[in-house]
Amino acid sequence: MTTASATTAEHGTPHTRTHSPAQAHYSLPVFWPLELMTALGQEGFKTVMRGFDTATEALKLNVGLEAKFATPNRILLELNTMRLRDFSVEGETSTEIPTLIDAPFAGHPSTIADYTKGQSLVETMMANGLRRVYVTDWRSATLDMKDYNIDHYLAELNVVVDELGGQVNLVGLCQGGWMVAMYAARYPAKVRSLVLAGSPIDTNAGHGPIREMAHKMKMSDFQRLVRLGGGLMLGRFMLAAWKNMHPEQHYFRKYVDLFENINDPAYVHKEEAFEAWYENPINLPGRWYLQAVEQLFKENRLAKGTFVGLGKRLSLGDIHCPVTLLAGESDDITTKEQVFDADKYLGTPASDIVKLLVPGGHIGLFMGSHTLRDTWPGIAQWIARVSA
Repeated sequence: MTTASATTAEHGTPHTRTHSPAQAHYSLPVFWPLELMTALGQEGFKTVMRGFDTATEALKLNVGLEAKFATPNRILLELNTMRLRDFSVEGETSTEIPTLIDAPFAGHPSTIADYTKGQSLVETMMANGLRRVYVTDWRSATLDMKDYNIDHYLAELNVVVDELGGQVNLVGLCQGGWMVAMYAARYPAKVRSLVLAGSPIDTNAGHGPIREMAHKMKMSDFQRLVRLGGGLMLGRFMLAAWKNMHPEQHYFRKYVDLFENINDPAYVHKEEAFEAWYENPINLPGRWYLQAVEQLFKENRLAKGTFVGLGKRLSLGDIHCPVTLLAGESDDITTKEQVFDADKYLGTPASDIVKLLVPGGHIGLFMGSHTLRDTWPGIAQWIARVSA
């Protein structure tokens, strides 16, 4: 049995096209994709399949992955605001001063400190002389935490330090930097050394987009966002804002790159590791968030010495321990001026302050392969030396 259809030839003369029995089935809608692929040929078939694979992987990257710590660890403490993760080798004894990495509490998981094997700050620290390494694994805020303020987080940080023996080396990443700077100003005798990496200490310095946004937007705008979150600053709101800083990359370029590299397992693995961290934002307490925006980013109280933490006005001049300041040359989240201007306020002698400017942007400071290879080993060795 054949199926005939009338078509128009090049000169307009009707003629009849005859299909084989097998081709007749392709006239059914369910077989149209197969007919298309047959018409496209082998290369066309590969292109279509790459498209299917890309779409499937894109969905997985956006909603199907969970951020995980790459290095074996155990939970040492379960607190309201965080889990304290212990990366030291179980059973191994050491008398060294513990090193506490304060991950950013800024909307993304704390796994940035232990991103993936071969690209991990924790792993780098432990490979360069530090045996007792811990990380603050901040919890996503729930509605019953909406009224937590900065004091809640400083108080639980103090519980952690006491649990670790009462003296620590503090490594603050991004927003975790101003938190440990506050802690060091409040309890200077408990901090043996301090590393501030991509940390906005003098928030009025430089001309980055975060500074501009903090000063141009009214507090009522930030308060409206918190109301929309039911008292929380929702992570998905912040994620949308970050993506809109580089919309072409996040809404277009990354999918083009994924299509072009979908058959490269190493590339796909790298993308999955990043998106598991990036696309899983955490929520912040609304009160904490509004306090940080107003008192730190609008009024710059920490640098000015007017911020009150745990009942005491905090002065960075009370910090006298050795300090390392690490900044990215092209960091548009925390400009190098916001980091390096800390030396104007610290009580640490200039000879005990190390300033390091490295190529790259913000995220690369903590999990960029070049910075982890070229810069952080020296910082780890510096911590071991000055805290011994």
